[in-house]
Amino acid sequence: MLPTAGVPFVTHQLARAQAAGVDHVVLATSYRAETFEAYFGDGSTFGLDLEYVTETEPMGTGGGIRNVAARLRGGADAPVVVFNGDVLSGHDIAAQVALHRERDAAVTLHLTHVADPRAFGCVPIDHDGRVRAFLEKDPNPVTNLINAGCYVFRRDVIDEIPYGRPVSVERDTFPHLLQSRAYIAGFVDSSYWLDLGTPAAFVQGSCDLVRGIAPSPALPGATGEALILPGATVSSSAVVSGGTCIGANAAVGDRAHVHGSVVFDDAVIEAGAVVRTSVIGRGARVGAGTVLDGVVIGDGADIGSGNELVSGARVWPGVVMAPTSVRFSSDE
Repeated sequence: MLPTAGVPFVTHQLARAQAAGVDHVVLATSYRAETFEAYFGDGSTFGLDLEYVTETEPMGTGGGIRNVAARLRGGADAPVVVFNGDVLSGHDIAAQVALHRERDAAVTLHLTHVADPRAFGCVPIDHDGRVRAFLEKDPNPVTNLINAGCYVFRRDVIDEIPYGRPVSVERDTFPHLLQSRAYIAGFVDSSYWLDLGTPAAFVQGSCDLVRGIAPSPALPGATGEALILPGATVSSSAVVSGGTCIGANAAVGDRAHVHGSVVFDDAVIEAGAVVRTSVIGRGARVGAGTVLDGVVIGDGADIGSGNELVSGARVWPGVVMAPTSVRFSSDE
């Protein structure tokens, strides 16, 4: 639900699913589950039939999928598309489903190439695209093809996942299917892909959406160097660039520079401040002449004028920093 390029992140996933022909979605929720239904309702505004299932205890990736099985529709061989909730992808969902049907696969995995696969599940395939192994976070990867977090399951495969207990598709379901010689297909698509698991990746994903590098039908405005949401004010002498999103009713003052950042609703960037690759929380204030580079400012925080915060600094919500209380560069 974190606003990303102007809307809750899952909105982009739902919009891309709908554009690919999906019409019924079950959201598997847990933490603060009520916020999803309050925002998305029955899904009709988004052209979807939307349902919700809440996990009372963490069930893992496979247990969570099995937990919603009773809400799924279609017969035993019906394809079920499963998305990881923190992955921003531009891959061709409809083509992945088409390959799944063509191969009559038990599961079809979206795979993508990455420069360093050690932090991901590596998935070697043969010359026909059949998955030969699933190596979860291997320190010595045999391939740079990784599990990109979008699966197409045959419905009866979901029904075979153990019910009512935690299950991991990566460590339990997929290895079990391979052992039983089930057909797992690899759909290799190296379109835009990003795991939004860190603040820096979140900022990059939001900026890429605003600039149109990452595709989304849900962007609430035209693509470009900046997305300015309704009610926001930006001084004519300010520079807002790099895919920055300025939230509703936020303000950017004279001669301020905001580049490649996410500024949430009601925040204030005062005159002459410089903000780069940072997150500015809802209702926060960045004082005149302050420099922020690669930092996260919590909701309602007040950063006094003349401060300088860099390289991963975090300021908790509501914290008040006096003017010029932190600096890294020379005052000369």
